[in-house]
Amino acid sequence: MAGYAEDEALEAEREGPDGGGPSLRTALEAILLVVDEPVAEVTLAQVLERPTHEIAAALRGLAAEYTAGGRGFDLREVAGGWRFYTRADCAQLVERFVRDGQQTRLTQAALETLAVVAYRQPVSRARVAAVRGVNSDGVMRTLVARGLVEEAGTDPESQAVLYRTSSYFLERLGLRDLSELPELAPFLPDDMENLEETTK
Repeated sequence: MAGYAEDEALEAEREGPDGGGPSLRTALEAILLVVDEPVAEVTLAQVLERPTHEIAAALRGLAAEYTAGGRGFDLREVAGGWRFYTRADCAQLVERFVRDGQQTRLTQAALETLAVVAYRQPVSRARVAAVRGVNSDGVMRTLVARGLVEEAGTDPESQAVLYRTSSYFLERLGLRDLSELPELAPFLPDDMENLEETTK
């Protein structure tokens, strides 16, 4: 009985919704080739008029197939959706191809500010400045403009605007959610408790 169910699922992946047209896997590949941000399983299910569990199974099947085949790209689940990415061991070749001498990298100040927001969110500009020890307004504006940080309401006491990392931030780091951020404890000084008090 279990074998019959598996055969039926595989057949469903090969055929279109009405038994004709492109297979489910083919349709997913066609859509994922043109997206510029991760697409949720539920969105794909709506567009393709298929049950979400079928979409999820097909996506995982494709991801495993690409990995097993040693393709130059892989299919990853990040930031609540799915998207094609260049395989890590091809990164240098791709970078060489697309490099035009005008790469814009985040400054040290921007990286520090982004780290504070990521680990303290939601957080105000004043709190970020207190942690970093310098005014961070300009850097925060840059991060917001780049789509890495976004507004997250206001503080009920001070009415200051609060900020958090965006889904684009997760996408760029290849994370599914914030729980996948690395633990911060190993990088903190031993007297962190005293430091916390001085920044409040």
